[in-house]
Order: sequence, then C-alpha cells, then structure tokens
Amino acid sequence: MSDIIYFDNSATTSVYPDVLSEMNEVYLKYYGNPSSLHKMGNEADILLQKSRETIAKTLNVPDNCIYFTSGGTESNNWAIKGAARANKRRGNKIITTKTEHPSVLECFKYLETEGFSPFFLEVSSDGLISPDEVRDKVDANTILFSFILVNNETGSIQRAQDIIREVRIKNPKTLIHIDAVQAYGKIPINLSRLDTDLLSISSHKIHGPKGCGALYIKKNTRIIPVMHGGGQESKFRSGTENLPAIFGFAKAAELIHESMEENRKRIREIKNTILQGLQKEFGDGFHVNSPEDSYEGILNIAFPRVKAQVLMHHLETKNIIVSIGSACSSRKNIQSHVLSAMKVPKENIEGAIRLSFSGMNTVEEAFKFIQAVKEIIPIIRY
Repeated sequence: MSDIIYFDNSATTSVYPDVLSEMNEVYLKYYGNPSSLHKMGNEADILLQKSRETIAKTLNVPDNCIYFTSGGTESNNWAIKGAARANKRRGNKIITTKTEHPSVLECFKYLETEGFSPFFLEVSSDGLISPDEVRDKVDANTILFSFILVNNETGSIQRAQDIIREVRIKNPKTLIHIDAVQAYGKIPINLSRLDTDLLSISSHKIHGPKGCGALYIKKNTRIIPVMHGGGQESKFRSGTENLPAIFGFAKAAELIHESMEENRKRIREIKNTILQGLQKEFGDGFHVNSPEDSYEGILNIAFPRVKAQVLMHHLETKNIIVSIGSACSSRKNIQSHVLSAMKVPKENIEGAIRLSFSGMNTVEEAFKFIQAVKEIIPIIRY
C-alpha cells in the first residue's frame, strides 16, 4: 500500500506505528479487566487512568472530566441525548446548525419524537454561524446548543468564543456541546479558556485505533447516561473499557499534539501547492468550496461539468484516494447537506470532491495529484 496517495484523512487515518506497537503490548500483557480487584485488574486500571490523564492534559482540563466512549458518534449521542433528557424540566428547545455531522443531526431529529423542539440554524456562505442568529434564536426555553468546531466536509472553523458568549448572554443555563472530532489534534483546543459544557473527540481521526473516543463533561453538568450496566466510567458510561484502544488513543493524542505545528505547516504547504497547481492548469475551470480561512487540512473543490463520483473513481485507478463528502453519508448518494446549506451552486455540489490531509502526506503527493487531475478532467468532462 506504500504507493497509495491517501487524501481522505477526515474519514479516518492510518494508525501510527508506535501506537500499534504499544497497543499490541497492552493486548498481550495488560489484558485484565480494569474493574477487577486483583493484581491484573489493578495494573489495567493504572493504564486506564494514565490514558485519561494524557487526554485531559491535551485539553487542559481535570482528568475526572474525561469519559471514554466507543467513538465520536457515541460521544455526540451521549452529549445531546443525555443533556436534553436530563434538562427537559427546564425547557424543550434544542439548537444546532444545518451543517452538522449526521451523528448530531440524527440525534436532534430523533429527540423530536420524544417531545423536544429542535431548531436548525442557517449558516453563511462560509459555513459560519452568525452571532446575531444565536442571539435571536436562544431563549429561556433553550436547554442545549450544539455545534461542530471544524466542519468535516469543508474545514470551516466556527468562531466558538463568539457563539458561546452569545449563548451565555441570552441564557446562562443553556448547555453547550461542541463536536470537536475533526478539530482535536489538528488545531489548539484549550478548555480552560473555552467555556463549553460538553466536547466530543475521537481516536481514529488522529492516527489512533477505531472504536474509541471520549466525551468531556464539565463538572456539575446535568447529563444522564445512555449506556447502562456495570457502572464503569464513574457510573456514567457502562461497559468494560476497551483498554488497548484507549491506551492507543492516548498515545496517538500525545504524538499528534507534540507535532501539531509541524503537521499544520506541512499540510498548509500541501494545500497551497494543490491550489496553485490547479489554478495554473485550470484557471476558472475549478471552484473552491472551502472558505479561505478554513482549516488547512480539508480542501473541498469542484470541477464544472464533472461528476464527483466519476472523478473519484478515476483518481482511484491512479492510486489516489479522495472522497465525495462525509464518509458517513457518501454511500447514500445524497447531495451534500453542508454545501447546500452554504448555498453552493448545484453544479459545484455535483462536482465536489474532498481532499483531507495529515502530517503523513507530502508535497510530492500533491504534485502527483495535480498531474492526475490534469490527465483525467478532459476525459470525463461532459
């Protein structure tokens, strides 16, 4: 697979070799149940708590505010359903945006069947929430406000401080949840300075294993479990902890935060190389859907009179992997709800592909992508 150019890192990432190596040791040596009272259980529990401390340190929060889950989807489900149900006596209005990940949007739609009143905010052409819109829509009946920090399709970065400030002014009791799955390990997140109640993160987006994530819950936040059983994770999230994955998650978090600035510099160079190369080759014959000040690791582009899926498969024949939107919805062949909400013209939605980079990509790969697109587009353009 060494000849593969993998530009789909927003869908998932390859596991760091060091992470895989250390996970293997945990599988073979520390396989006791962290809840068991014997020696092996105690050894496993020590590793579990060290992993929790590592994740907490990357967010600058107390370690007892970190709860491990099976991934970003569970973290989002728990944050939204658990917070809404725990606070329903105070109101039933819950607010998010039209450009959220499906694991958020579907929770909001489901909660409507339980009597909650979901509201989906419009966004600007840059995919951003307007503070004026927040001020207008949050009221005394609003119990939850949820938004994605870095959009998984376009890389739009929400102005979190402005949004949170407006929510707090209108209703200080409204719980705020941030979906940081695409932001964590890629841009700095300091929760000692970001006044949020809940925040979701995931392992496999940062070169850790799949099937592991975490939810930050601020102390004294009213939230109830969605998983019931043996009372693990301080009685908040039952189920035997997946220690090898959790340990791998913590190791990946440590590694990616150590190299964050170096990664961003490399990724920025890759993105700029591609944009400059496409501009030189196609001029006005391509369109950038990602906002100018978006996260550099996600680049959403479109070619007029080109079907995105056709382009994706032609690139695949050249061992270049890209996507046509969120991996969680692309197989459904549904037009991007994110680009639609941003009022992107239909032609630029139909032809949109998403490139997403990691620190393991290279500028050489960027040049190969440009050459491949140069060869493919004239053949498939209709």
